[in-house]
Amino acid sequence: MSKTTTLKRIFVGGARNFTRSGLVSFATVLIMTVTLIIIGSLIFLSAILSHTLSAIEDKVDVNVYFVTDADESDILAAKTRLERLDEVALVTYTSREEAITEFRQRHQDDELTLEALDQLGDNPLGASLAIKATDPTQYETIVNFLSNDANVSPSGAPIIDHINYYQNKTVIDRLTTAIDATQTAGLVIVALFSLASVIITLAAVRLAIYTARDEIAVMRLVGASNMYIRGPFIVAGIISGAVSGIIALALFYPAVWYAGGKLATWLDGFNLFTYYIQNFPMIFGIIVGSGMVLGCIASFLGVRKYLTV
Repeated sequence: MSKTTTLKRIFVGGARNFTRSGLVSFATVLIMTVTLIIIGSLIFLSAILSHTLSAIEDKVDVNVYFVTDADESDILAAKTRLERLDEVALVTYTSREEAITEFRQRHQDDELTLEALDQLGDNPLGASLAIKATDPTQYETIVNFLSNDANVSPSGAPIIDHINYYQNKTVIDRLTTAIDATQTAGLVIVALFSLASVIITLAAVRLAIYTARDEIAVMRLVGASNMYIRGPFIVAGIISGAVSGIIALALFYPAVWYAGGKLATWLDGFNLFTYYIQNFPMIFGIIVGSGMVLGCIASFLGVRKYLTV
């Protein structure tokens, strides 16, 4: 018998085992579908968390506040030196006049604050530079540059009042830690459901082997190879995984369509349905591929453990 014929019979036998098992195949597909939905949910959760972190990082910058008597030429010179750094994407200068104007606009409904400001008689705000790094991890390098620059450092020419880097760094670090913890918890949940899926599929394979014990005995008597006997059960497991993956994808479609429109405002414009459509090949590969791998592993282990060849 040629290898092509053997493979063909294995695949045909696997398909027959899948359809013949009935309720057993249904139960296997059901639990694997739940597992794949958990895996898919982790994909969407990871995308949401990554978008949230990126959005917050994009809004975070380093603000350098200068003393009120700092010379504007010194500040602009510092701005020029910063713009030459590879780590810096953008530097925005805000003069003292612009700062006090923006302050008045933000507090236009706070009469007490505006009255207190008028009583001062002088502008208490200094000029500032808002620095946007090419990557959030590079802010520390930029701050170190400012600290070591004799022209702007308080130890050289004391024109810097303060830098808000460390306050923003704490926010980013805490958010990153929370996201990492959430993703780790998600992976643990996926692992647990995957284990449950493998265990239940093992039980289903054992039942399928038991119902086909007479057929297996005949194949062994005529000298069928181990792979020829195992093959159909493995194929049936792969089919179960593929069907489960397709069902999970079909269930995700209306779910993300509904959630996408409802949550876009809360997620800073991130639309789950748009993400699902744009990344469908990747999502399809992960979910259906995971299902097929789970089905294959469970079936292989089930045959190996319960089939004496």
